[in-house]
Amino acid sequence: MDARPLIWIGSSRKDLKGFPLEVRKTFGFGLWQAQIGGKHLNAKILKGYKGAGVLEITEDFKGSTFRAVYTVRFAGLVFVLHVFQKKSKIRIKTPKSEMDLIRKRLKTAEEYHAQWQEEQKSDSR
Repeated sequence: MDARPLIWIGSSRKDLKGFPLEVRKTFGFGLWQAQIGGKHLNAKILKGYKGAGVLEITEDFKGSTFRAVYTVRFAGLVFVLHVFQKKSKIRIKTPKSEMDLIRKRLKTAEEYHAQWQEEQKSDSR
């Protein structure tokens, strides 16, 4: 079984490296499952992206909630759009600033994917 390449958008990889080891392991395993066509038990569709192939993995650790947002929307690649620690204890909703960043990075992923597809076509000629 071939794993789809994992593409990190923006600071997502650097941000993940700052998380506790247990959280990194959970996210790493979940992203690996996405690469091979599966879905982690803690993965769910990100609210506001129904049907768009944008998912989030959540992990609670020592009273904090961590999230990894990724997309499988584009054939052949998995894009990690954003990883962050949820700060608000009161509201469940993802803050607008985080959602805006995810939307921006999704656009970047779309552009990257279009370029990648063109390169794939050129390589196969």
